Order: sequence, then structure tokens, then C-alpha cells
Amino acid sequence: MKPLSPIAFLREHAVLAVSAVAAVASMVAVPPDSAYWGYFDWKTLGCLFCVLAVASALRLMGAFDRAARTVIARFGSPRSLALALVLTTAALSCVATNDMALIMMLPLSAATLVGAGRARLIPAVFVLQSLAANLCGMIVPFGNPQNLYLYSYYGLHLGDFLRTMALPFTVSVVGVVAATWWLAGRPGRKKASAEATRGITTAKAPASSTPAARAAIGAAAEPATAPVPRRPMPLSRRRLGAYGVLLALTLLAVFRVLPIAVAVAAVAATLAALDRRALAAVDWSLLATFACFFVFAGNLARIPELAAWLGPLMDDHGLVISAGASQVISNVPAAVLLSHFTDAWQPLLVGVNIGGAGTLVGSLASLITLQHFTSVRKVFPQTRDVPELSTGRFLGLFTLLNVAFLVILLVVCGLCG
Repeated sequence: MKPLSPIAFLREHAVLAVSAVAAVASMVAVPPDSAYWGYFDWKTLGCLFCVLAVASALRLMGAFDRAARTVIARFGSPRSLALALVLTTAALSCVATNDMALIMMLPLSAATLVGAGRARLIPAVFVLQSLAANLCGMIVPFGNPQNLYLYSYYGLHLGDFLRTMALPFTVSVVGVVAATWWLAGRPGRKKASAEATRGITTAKAPASSTPAARAAIGAAAEPATAPVPRRPMPLSRRRLGAYGVLLALTLLAVFRVLPIAVAVAAVAATLAALDRRALAAVDWSLLATFACFFVFAGNLARIPELAAWLGPLMDDHGLVISAGASQVISNVPAAVLLSHFTDAWQPLLVGVNIGGAGTLVGSLASLITLQHFTSVRKVFPQTRDVPELSTGRFLGLFTLLNVAFLVILLVVCGLCG
């Protein structure tokens, strides 16, 4: 693989670059000393590594792809197909983190909708998949990176976590299903969409019922920038069983039943023996970004003036401050930073999760959605004449739905305490 140029590397890892600059800048206020070592939450980093590594292994062997196709192949109408794509993304976000769910499902969704003659639905489905990945994964500690961190940082119990997230999760699921049902049922320019997708399949065919559609799905099953070979390993029972054990060990480590060092060692050793591609496919930049966040947040927490100002704000308006900060610096760094200024974990946990809606920056997973959407016309040239696939319309729909979800969730969660 050709190494990236410095500019290309910065473009691809912009978040890591910004977090590294922020960490270095914070060192001016708080010079490095022995306290730096205590900044790092090694349990969070270990759990995140295990989740990303096991999810990568399952993705590379085709387990997620086959499960998604099995679900999607059962639906043919626009509404049922859109619901299948969106809810499958929501389910995957609960076991493979939100960004991994989108990386797996967005290319598959684009190929499925184009192959079924439903290209006009791509913007709505992509936006709803982004919302589903960001909001529906909140119900489990390992559904989002910020959840893993806060669950470990505050030493939460699973029952307390589930009770806190039950209301925003329920509102989010109901909202996502309702929005999908409404948007997928709206009359569109069927003629333009059908003409744009002519030569692949007919609009009446089920999503994966034609050879061309299946070929399109296979061609787009992984993102174009994947750092590993595209051809997945055969789905062997031996590997599937081994990865199932690794997933169980990871969950035991997340819930503090098993020492994280044991889980990390087991995952690393097993994948090194069975599939080294999975280790190469781990999002190492995300782990490095977390490390930079820890340094940045740890240094800011040692600035007395900032603590005196931000602490009372979090005590009085934790939910709004957490959600608002997420709109500016994204929900993961917001969680790491604000956790140093409050002991009230409930409003912080809810705030950074619902803060995943709103602006494109609210959750870094939303940027993955935008990146995949802008590549649709390149991957599928036959969709260039579909007016619904303009970036401007996509951003308008994204902003409208995300702001609506953010406002509704803030009002409901605020009123219910």
C-alpha cells in the first residue's frame, strides 16, 4: 500500500491532528510532570481496542455483511427496505460502535438502494442511519466511545446505566422509526430515479434479488479507503466461534468481571494467530485521539480558573452544557473534558449522547456519513441524474432532522429530569 503524503494523512486524520495540537497547546499552561501518567484511562483504551478489534475481525470475515443481507433481502417495498437498513444499522451500533456500524452499512445501503431502483432514498436513509448509529447505540456502554469512557471513569453499574439511558433511547428509536416511515413513503421522482438506475434492475425488484444488485452490494461492501484487502475470509465456524469467545471476554472486561489486561492479551494473541488483518484494520487513530484527549482534558482540569467557572455550570446546567459542547468539539472530547468538572454523571452521559445529533461535528460518525454520501455518484455513475443526490439537499435534510432530534431530546430529557 502506497504511504500517504503528509497532506493526505492530515486530511484523513484531521481529528487526530487537531487533538494532538490541542494536547500540545495545553502543555504550555501545565508543563509535563509525573501527574501526566494519571491522565490516561487505560481501561477505556483497552476496552475500546478489544471492541474495535473483534468488530474488525467479524467484519473482515463477512459476518456482519451476511447478517445485514439476510435481513435486507426479506424486504422490497420502499418503507420496509428503508426500515430494514436503518434498524440494522441501529442494531450493529449496539455491538460494533457507531462509526463501525456506518462504515459497514452505508456502502451496502447505497448499493442496495441503487440496485432496487430506489436511489432517491439514499439521502434520507443515510441521514437516518447516521441518527440511528449515534442515538440508538446509547443504550449499551460499548455502543459509543464516549459511553465506554464514562462507564469506566465513573465506575457505573449496568443497571444504573440502563435506567438513565432508557428514556432518551426510547424517544430516539420511536423518532427514527417514525421519520423513516414518513420519509420513505413520500412521493418522489420515480421516473428520474428509475431512469438513473436503468441497466441494473427494475424498481419493483427486491433489494438483493437480481445478480446485478448482488454484484453492486459486493463491490461496495467496504469503504474505498479500507487499509486491508477487500475480499473477506470464508465464514468458518471455527473462526466465528473464536471471535464469539473474544466478544464475550470483551463484554466481561467492560462490565469489570474480567481484568482488562486479560481481555486485551486474549484478543491480541488470538487475532495475531487467526487474522492479522483485523489488527491492522483497528482504528488506531481513534485510540491515539483518545490519548490526546486525556492529556488535553487532564491539563485543563488543573487550571484553577477554568475549574471555578466550568464546575458550577456543569452542576446547574449539565445536560445543556454537555449537549452544547458536543456541537462544537464533538461528543467524545466533550465527555472526556467535562467529566473532570462534575460528579453528576447522569446529565453528562445523556447530554453527550443526545449531543451526537445536531451539527455534523456533534458526532465524528456523522462525518463518515457525509464522506460516503459524496462518493455515491462516483461509485455509481448512473445516479448522477438523480436530483435528490445533491450534496446541498443532503446537508439541508441532515441539519433539519438532526436539529429536530436534538431539540426534542433536550426538551423531553430536561422536563423528565
